Formats: sequence, structure tokens, C-alpha cells
Amino acid sequence: MRFTSLVVELIRARPRLVVWLVVLLQAGLWLFLPLLLYRSPPGDLATVLAFGREYQVGTDLGPPLAFWLADIAFRAAGNHMFGVYLLAQLCTIATFLTLYQLGRAIVGGQQAVLAVLLTMTVVVFSSPGVEFGPLVLARPLWALLLLHSWRLMGQKRHNAWFAWSIEAGLLLLTTPAAIGLLLLVLGFALATPRGRRTLMSLDPLYSLLVIVVLVLPYLIWLFRSDFLVMPPLPAIDDLSGRALHWGSLLGGLVLAMSGIVLLVILNSGWFARNAEETPIIYRPPVDPLSRQFVYFFAIAPALLGSLIAGLFNLDHVVGGAGVALLMAGLAVVVATGDLIHLRRQRLLRSVWAAALAAPALVAIAATLFLPWTGTADVPTSLPANAIAHFFGDSFERRTNQRLRAVTGDPQLAALVAMDKGRPHLLLDAAPERTPWLNVTKFNETGGVLVWRASDTSGTPPADIAQRFPGLVPEVPRAFEWMVNGRQPLLRIGWAIVRPKTP
Repeated sequence: MRFTSLVVELIRARPRLVVWLVVLLQAGLWLFLPLLLYRSPPGDLATVLAFGREYQVGTDLGPPLAFWLADIAFRAAGNHMFGVYLLAQLCTIATFLTLYQLGRAIVGGQQAVLAVLLTMTVVVFSSPGVEFGPLVLARPLWALLLLHSWRLMGQKRHNAWFAWSIEAGLLLLTTPAAIGLLLLVLGFALATPRGRRTLMSLDPLYSLLVIVVLVLPYLIWLFRSDFLVMPPLPAIDDLSGRALHWGSLLGGLVLAMSGIVLLVILNSGWFARNAEETPIIYRPPVDPLSRQFVYFFAIAPALLGSLIAGLFNLDHVVGGAGVALLMAGLAVVVATGDLIHLRRQRLLRSVWAAALAAPALVAIAATLFLPWTGTADVPTSLPANAIAHFFGDSFERRTNQRLRAVTGDPQLAALVAMDKGRPHLLLDAAPERTPWLNVTKFNETGGVLVWRASDTSGTPPADIAQRFPGLVPEVPRAFEWMVNGRQPLLRIGWAIVRPKTP
């Protein structure tokens, strides 16, 4: 007797419901887990908020859209990180729902569910998705751009041009890698007969006009700044090191897909028994253009993104691993065939659930147990609220004015910049990165300098003392970690620069 689980029947009968359930489950996990575990924003999120607070048209971190949205979400939640975490998970939900729509147009609804389930096991869509910024915002925009590109080239729906142009413009306002991604779409269109026919109309010109209108302020800023310059090519002697770096980035992408690889191996026909009794997920035949579209956008962004990052010695794949691996699950489904046999159903469910739960368990272990194994800092365990409140309140009590600016250690200063008064952040070691403030103006308006104290006297580092001569340090302030463990207390040295004007 053939056994078919309830999950398989739901995939067959209600594929959209399955997608909504699993996507909301993962989003809920990574919405509430940071609220419970993280006492400070992960990654560079505090810096993103500090830059977004200024509403600059552009900075050295890239186009402005992600920074503006982060600040809006933070303020809408009453200066609480809940708003930013919610925004990050809304991006994740939009990414997977759009991927499902794209998969349904190519392989049908049932196999599109499998593509979404496989993609969810990719590591970059779990804990890194909490760190809202350009790399996270680019994922749903890239997914929408691919969806409407397929509707234009594969389904010949010319009414998709307007949505495509809006998404292309927003992508350009999100990440510097947008130009390369748009060139990939254009290259695929020019390389295929149906793609070239899609371009043979006036619609692309109207779309180009919409894109230019959207990004015009940023383009003007870009031409006026010094950032419109290609980084220098590596020397011949550095090529071997850059090649190794490219290999490590490419290996990182492969490692991030280990969940997909494991599920494919476990579901293979090797060593299978009673193969005729396994449930089957069916799809209509896939035309050649569909295969080319899926394979191209599953391979090209990852290969070229890692190659460019390796060549110019960047720390991450151009466009982000989420963009590079977005089509990996769908590519596996397309390559599998019109009939997908689901073998070892219980084992597959267990492995899939473990792949989703593993990053959460790692985050819990890093927060609760890592402090007991060594003296290394856990960045998300810094008491951000206590730090911001203490220095903001101390400045206000000393000067009878609200704190307007903060500088010093970039990590600590960004946390202080999250205080309720939202003081400006000054990167005093590189003031050109924060053009809204400089050392001279900082000395006039006053502010707080913070640094990591190495002793109880709170002596400022030599570089800070040189940039701010005559600085009188205060008694260092000690803060407890979320889990103290074997770590010493977090001791922060600080000093107040009193405002010169009332």
C-alpha cells in the first residue's frame, strides 16, 4: 500500500498555503529570536541606522534606500529594534513569495513549493537576514526583477514593463551591484531570440526614462563625488592571493548550499527500495528558454559576483550571497525532471527542519555558552540600551543640553547614536565618511567621545588624544554583558566635549 504523508498531500492540493506556512514560520523565528537574544544590533546594523538618520542622498556605503528605510522602521517602532527586525523579515517573506510566483510560472505550483523549501535551507536566508541593509533589501527587489523579466521574455506580458522599471530603479538605489545585475538581465535578453524580440519595442525606452527619473538625485550625487571610480586592478604578484580569495568566496557559497546538497543526496534513487511506492510531484514540461533562464541566473550572479569580489579583494560576493544563491533551489528542481520522487519522506522532513533550526541553535549557543569558553566578545551581547542611555543622560545632566553628537570607537559610538535623542555619528578617524559633521563642528556643538578602556584610569587612545587635544577623561564606566561568563566587564572610557555655543 502506498503511503503519502499529509505534507505531500498539502503540496499537491494547496501549494500556496504550504509556502505561506513555512515562510511565516521562518520569519517568525528570526523576528523573535533576536528580540530575546540580542542586546545590541548584529553586524553593521547600528552603523546603518546612524547613516540612515542623516538622510543623505549617497554615502561611501552605497545608495541610500536601505538606510532610509531602516531609520523609518526604527522611528516607527518608537526607536526600538523591533521595527528594523520586522522590516528585515518582511524582505525575507517578499523574497520567498516572489520566488514561488516565478517557480510556479516555470515549473508549476507543486514543484515551485519544493524550490522554495530547498532555498530556505540556504544559510544566508537565516541569521544573516536579520542584519537589515542593502544586501537584505536587494533580495526581494532582485526576485521581483527576475519575475517580471520572465513575464516579459517568457510569457510575453508587455504590461510588466512598468513594474520592471520601478524595481530596476529601486535596485539601483539599494546596492552598487545593481548595474551588474541589470547587465546580466540585458545580456540574457540579447542572447536569446525571444529576449531580443522583447526589446524590439518602445517599452524599454519608457522604462529607461522611469529608471532615470527614480535614480536622478543619486546619479547627480555620484557624479559630483569621488566614488565613481573603478578600484585599481591588482598587481601581477597579487593575482595568486586574489585567486585564493575567489576560491574561498566560491567555496563559501557552496558551503551555504550544503542543506540543498544533503537533501538531494538523501532523495536520490541510490539504495532506494520500493521505488514504485514513492509519491511523485508532477510538473508540465519545461521549455528550453525556461531552463536557460533558471540556469543562467542560478550560475552567473554567483560566479561573476565571487570573481569580481576576489579580483578586487572584497570581503563578500558582489550583490550578496542572498542574491547569488536565490535561484539555486529552483535550478535543482528544474534539473531533477518532470517527475520528482519523494523518497524517505520522514528523513527528508527531519533533515529540512534541522537545516532551518541549525542557525538558530548556533545563535543561541553563541549567546549563552560562548562567553563561558573564552574571553572573546559576542558582539550582540553588548548592552546597547544601557550604553546609549548612560552617555546620553550623562551629557544632558552635565551640560543641560541633549546629546547632539558622538564619536570615538566606531562600534561603541554607533550604539550611543541609537539613544532616544538620535545624536549624530562622527567617524573622527575618517571624517570624510560622515560629511554631515567634522571635528571642528563637533568641538563647537559638543558631544561625547567613547573608547574601550584598557585600565581603570580611562586614558584615551593616542589617536583620539591627538585629534582632541586637552581632552579630560572621565572615570570609565563598566557594563555587564548579557552572559558574563569568563569575560571581564565591558569597560568604556569616555569624555565630554562641552558645547561652545548655548
